[in-house]
Amino acid sequence: MIGGFDRYFQIVKCFRDEDLRADRQPEFTQIDIEMSFVEEDDILSAMENLTQHVFKSVKGIELPTPFPRLTYDESLNRFGSDKPDTRFGMELIDMKSITDASEFNAFKSAEMVKGIAVMGGAKYSRKNIETFTEFVKNYKAKGLAWMKVETETLTGGISKFFSEGLQKELIKSAELKDGDILFLIGDSAKVTLSALGALRTEIGKQETLADESEFKPVWITEFPMFEKEGNRYSALHHPFTAPQEEDIEKLDSDPASASSRAYDLTINGYEIAGGSIRNHQPKVQEKIFELLGMDESEAKDRFGFLVEALKYGTPPHGGIAFGFDRLVMLLAGTANIRDVIAFPKTTSAASLMDEAPSSVSKEQLDELHIQSKPSKK
Repeated sequence: MIGGFDRYFQIVKCFRDEDLRADRQPEFTQIDIEMSFVEEDDILSAMENLTQHVFKSVKGIELPTPFPRLTYDESLNRFGSDKPDTRFGMELIDMKSITDASEFNAFKSAEMVKGIAVMGGAKYSRKNIETFTEFVKNYKAKGLAWMKVETETLTGGISKFFSEGLQKELIKSAELKDGDILFLIGDSAKVTLSALGALRTEIGKQETLADESEFKPVWITEFPMFEKEGNRYSALHHPFTAPQEEDIEKLDSDPASASSRAYDLTINGYEIAGGSIRNHQPKVQEKIFELLGMDESEAKDRFGFLVEALKYGTPPHGGIAFGFDRLVMLLAGTANIRDVIAFPKTTSAASLMDEAPSSVSKEQLDELHIQSKPSKK
């Protein structure tokens, strides 16, 4: 776009050094689209048309018009995930005000308390509940509280800490019925949402709550600009995403609260495409590099060419990239991306067909002026 192209698309091989999962490979194919002088609605509308055409042509499925949209905060608070599977309910319920009024003191210091109501979940045995408890500990939750509903009364778990009035309030708030179970987590907002969101997804799979023949696309918008760990900021999407116009001043006053102009397309719990309106203002780009911990010298060495190019009047622009393999995986009805890639890598990123990566000879290293030294333990 800096070079004067109005728009382009490319189908390109990408390589990423990331942990491997069932829906992720280190080498994948991307459909990348970029356009000048566009706003979010232009890109989202065009990509909805493209996605609808693909699903209609390949599967004979009519997707909704327009696709639903959720902000990042809405998605996390309702589903505990920024790529929610909306084919079934079981949304997260805010329980903080009720648990604070109870005698269950473990949650009173928690930043957030949320719950999910599982229909028919009273059938779960102690062993089932212990398995779920160990599951949420993988997401740094300290434990999993629960209560079952029998004859319109809460029993078991932490129910003894709730008065009759509070029990009725819980039953009403969570729309509980006899035979249901309520799971609760109280912790930091980040831990509560991620752990309970993961549990929601896990129970949804175990109980086959989602219709496998159904496809529910959702746009997730207004991602935060940054994640903060201690005193350090990192870009949640990437450092070239533009902030919301009204949040530009927050880059100086409160960077952690600034929202970006990023958006993801998710379908059935998978991120299918991601993109943003890019930053075209050099001063804003320099400020973002500064917040990411780059001093002026490092920013100039790594990205000086970009900041200089922006100063020549780069047009406002934005784009999006589809993960082609993951989209094919979804269309093919499989949950493993290795099923739709010709020569997939193993969990250790090895290619079994050509036995790569292989050892490198000293002559090859010398040719590339690379030295190999033993690692320091």
